Amino acid sequence: MISVKNKFDIVIIGGGPGGYVAAIRASQLGMSVAIVEKESLGGICLNWGCIPTKALLRTSEIKHILDNAEKYGFSIPDYKMDFDKIILRSREVSKQLSSGVEHLMKKNNVNVFKGFGKIINDSKNLKTVEVSSESNKKSILLSATNIILATGASSKNLSFLSSDGESVWDYKSAMTPKELPKSLIVIGSGAIGMEFASFYSDLGCKVTVLEVQKSILPNEDHEISDFVYKNFLSRGVKIFTEAVITDIAINKSVKCKINLNSNVTEIIADKILLAVGVEANIKNIGIENFNIKILNGSIVTDDWMETSEKGIYAIGDLTSGPWLAHKASHEGVLCVEKIKGLKVHKINKNEIPACTYSRPQVASIGITEKKAKEMGLDVKIGKFPFVGNGKAIALGDSEGLVKTIFDNQSGELLGAHMVGPEVTELIQGFAVAKRLETTEEELMTTIFPHPTLSESMHESVLDAFNKVIHF
Repeated sequence: MISVKNKFDIVIIGGGPGGYVAAIRASQLGMSVAIVEKESLGGICLNWGCIPTKALLRTSEIKHILDNAEKYGFSIPDYKMDFDKIILRSREVSKQLSSGVEHLMKKNNVNVFKGFGKIINDSKNLKTVEVSSESNKKSILLSATNIILATGASSKNLSFLSSDGESVWDYKSAMTPKELPKSLIVIGSGAIGMEFASFYSDLGCKVTVLEVQKSILPNEDHEISDFVYKNFLSRGVKIFTEAVITDIAINKSVKCKINLNSNVTEIIADKILLAVGVEANIKNIGIENFNIKILNGSIVTDDWMETSEKGIYAIGDLTSGPWLAHKASHEGVLCVEKIKGLKVHKINKNEIPACTYSRPQVASIGITEKKAKEMGLDVKIGKFPFVGNGKAIALGDSEGLVKTIFDNQSGELLGAHMVGPEVTELIQGFAVAKRLETTEEELMTTIFPHPTLSESMHESVLDAFNKVIHF
């Protein structure tokens, strides 16, 4: 059975960081808006990604400090770790924030419909979304002039190996295990893979990382990638790059055979984690009934996030990368303001910062040194190690560096790449600089507070132009 229609200016399918932000902005602009979410508001990011993983990583960071407490003047013998409570805290953090999003929906008069959303027709420029749920036998029809698709993405499986939640994990399984495994194989060394490798290693798990490409964190600058590689090796994490999996056998344990330059190596572990990327949730949402172009598994949009079907927009992980929550949120605001008829600026992907919250942290924005050289650019490069920073030394966390890349002709900041303490917070300084089209002269003459970690950013800029002071 199908209930009567509810008419809105915008219907958004998906309540993640793209969808719910778009809903709030639409309401602020005076539009009637409905959001359809089949699970919990906040999407993967808030419930199973960005937020709960950071809660877990905070715990492993504290354990690392406890393990090294003596260098700070403390003796903490025989402290105990409660793994169940570690997992519980992560889930409670997510629950608190999901409840916060529900409050924001009520505060902004956003109509929330629980269920699975699917576009079913388009009549006289009025599109219809069917909302179905297992708990309600009646489907609800919502109509709107504009539809925003924000259904996100799911963990990708390999052609020969899929997550089963037991021996083979995806990110959800890795966040809610019944017990801490003694050993873990992580397939994939992107942000997700390295964050879980860092977390489980710090908690005492024997971790092996397998990467098919030549380096870990393959999207990062080569010097940052190399630094993280050496750091993880020093902590006892085994890493195999250019590793091709030839066979996997699952019984009580996981046996994984890999080919390394024609040499076969077997690795045995309690669990295996698939961290090989994500795929857009485009199935069964009705797009096959419309003129919506798909390229490499993602929905194609214009600069304002509109698909090839007028009035239907797509944001976040449904579209081309980078697949980041903050990108999705900005896309949501952008397309809503475009729908309203406001003057908007398209997103420049070179101005989107990326962060990995492992130990050590990694953050970057703009192009890498390798990319700059491939483009034939004349560049100046500056580097400054945290070992030369007073605040980092005082914190007892002075491993890492800041690397900046400038156009030698114009002084434009082309890229910034960082590894070390709190760089995921520091990177926003370079993000603002890029957005304002700041030159090297303006960065060099900016006064940075002392003592702070941010001084390393300043010194890196100075180093690019042979003016570094403290190294």
